[in-house]
Amino acid sequence: MTIKKNRAFLKWAGGKYSLIDAIRAQLPDGKKLIEPFVGAGSVFLNTDYTQYLLNDINPDLINLYKILQVQAPQYIIDSASLFVPQNNNADCYYALRAKFNQSTDLYERAVIFLYLNRYGYNGLCRYNQKGIFNVPFGKYCAPYFPHKELEYFAQKAQRATFTCLPFERVFARARTGSVIYCDPPYAPISKTANFSSYATNGFPIEKQSTLARLASKAGYQRNIPVLISNHDTELTRELYQGAVLTELQVNRFISQKGSTRNKVGELLALYIS
Repeated sequence: MTIKKNRAFLKWAGGKYSLIDAIRAQLPDGKKLIEPFVGAGSVFLNTDYTQYLLNDINPDLINLYKILQVQAPQYIIDSASLFVPQNNNADCYYALRAKFNQSTDLYERAVIFLYLNRYGYNGLCRYNQKGIFNVPFGKYCAPYFPHKELEYFAQKAQRATFTCLPFERVFARARTGSVIYCDPPYAPISKTANFSSYATNGFPIEKQSTLARLASKAGYQRNIPVLISNHDTELTRELYQGAVLTELQVNRFISQKGSTRNKVGELLALYIS
């Protein structure tokens, strides 16, 4: 029987919608799913745990999720008001982007964030070193307003707690009965391919190593299973040598050139006692 898959309401580079079946097949049963790097939430939206602890280091993302959790009807109305033809041009996009960067109002930032996500280039979420959102205009014919996807997320979010913490602190919160799924900023395929500017702090090799160490400790010493997604490279195979590895081939769409959008190898690393 084919299980219906639910799409996230955000476009997201590296989103896990296409890998949901493979990820679900590896995730153990448990009472609570913990995601230290929730991103757009595809795994959350396509699993059925009693509780969720959903974390991300991006405060704009977590702020949006918290607002949607408690005031979805009004948020949907207000964010939909930006999805009109007269806003689908570079001048309006850059004006709203500037307004977003200057705003300290959390609700206003959440409303504009969805517009920027859907009208910006390739679903990217990128900030410069000063924390300024700097994704360029995407030039799409008619950006989609994800009404149903927002409603579904808001409904399921009633089972969730949202936090904006370093991943190390999220691991510390895990208890027996939980399962942890990690989708960190990926290790670069090569020395020149590094897409770690998702959050202003980046995610260097030292962080990849810390994540692997915490996953091993949780899985083998604390009896808390951990599943990690990452690129299949010499580095990640070395980092995850203590885990059960599953190899995948995945289409990647970061490149502007269709001819370079090739399949790349990914790993699912499972730490379970």
